[in-house]
Amino acid sequence: MKSKILGLFRSTQDIISGEILSTALGISRVSVWKHIQKLQECGYEIEATPRGYQLLSSPDTPFPWEFPQREGLIHYFPEVSSTMDIAKEMARKGASHFSVVIAGRQTSGRGRLRRTWYSDDGGLYFTLILRPNIPLQWCFRVNFAASLALCRTVRRLTGLNAAVKWPNDILVDGKKLSGMLSEMEAEAEMVSFVTVGIGINVNNDPTEYEPTACSLRQLLGKPVSRKEILARFLDELQTYLDEAEDNLEKTIAEWKEITCTLGRRVSVMTPLETSTGLALDIDSTGALILELPDGSHKKVLYGDCMTED
Repeated sequence: MKSKILGLFRSTQDIISGEILSTALGISRVSVWKHIQKLQECGYEIEATPRGYQLLSSPDTPFPWEFPQREGLIHYFPEVSSTMDIAKEMARKGASHFSVVIAGRQTSGRGRLRRTWYSDDGGLYFTLILRPNIPLQWCFRVNFAASLALCRTVRRLTGLNAAVKWPNDILVDGKKLSGMLSEMEAEAEMVSFVTVGIGINVNNDPTEYEPTACSLRQLLGKPVSRKEILARFLDELQTYLDEAEDNLEKTIAEWKEITCTLGRRVSVMTPLETSTGLALDIDSTGALILELPDGSHKKVLYGDCMTED
């Protein structure tokens, strides 16, 4: 109902009478008022006048009703420990493909190698539950597809020259805009579900904790709609995965076209060691191929990659 009410408000700049809202929604005027009160409590500025109601402004909060075609799949929480933990539990209980867990803040957000992901107000923090019908050995391609879709979304929405850094960060001018972490569970050699946790610096300032990071507001000099970023990204990724049989075969090639990793000297940290060398290529398994100082080649399947130049 909230989605329908907002849709009516946003279809016109005029005041809408309680009677018109009641008729259009098929509910009583008392019910209309109760729903409007709920929206006001959620931060929507709705003015009540003798002639009716008018929406003056909306909060940049990704409430489920802000995504009419996905409302039943969106789960928003003002604050949680970790969207990854909640999403994983929901997935095990049968949550649908493309369910999304979003948090205004995370108290225990995490990145690769168990690092802390600081989640201040203004950023976009969510975990996506995916159930691709693919064999286990193809799982890594879902991660590449997600980072590819997010990079394209940022480019199209902002005009910024965003790039992907192996394995799946998004950078702009060498500064980190977004990080991604994925986990997977399988059954009988087929993927049961993949949870993809994403943190995007949108209207927050991440430099207090990570001096080499950036946010969209800093880069563009104005606030950016988190709701629009999420909606565009979900559409981009779903379109891509809907054609998975064709697209996942070419994901690595497309990813390499917009990466800032290849051709640069990098250090890759894993739980066991740190390897330094020239980033030559990404192979068909998603591994990074390094040329070491002695001229030999090394395949790195997973790790935290930092450029040295």
